[in-house]
Amino acid sequence: MKRSIRLNGTNEIGRSVEKSLEEYFRKLDGEMPHGIYDMVITNVERSLLATIMHRAGGNQSHAADMLGLNRNTLRSKLSKYGIR
Repeated sequence: MKRSIRLNGTNEIGRSVEKSLEEYFRKLDGEMPHGIYDMVITNVERSLLATIMHRAGGNQSHAADMLGLNRNTLRSKLSKYGIR
């Protein structure tokens, strides 16, 4: 019997992550998953940074303010993901 537990389903972002993970597990078709935490964090962070940079019109200072990050931290993360 499969039980559905929603730990993070109280917001749209959490529900989106849960839905994506369910799809990921379904596609594994019984294979053992590895490195899920890093996979999720990397993909979410990359998407978040790209979206905010677009919203900020490429202005790193505005993007850093929107994210609540130091601009140098943002620059480091952008470099990590190859986002300009």
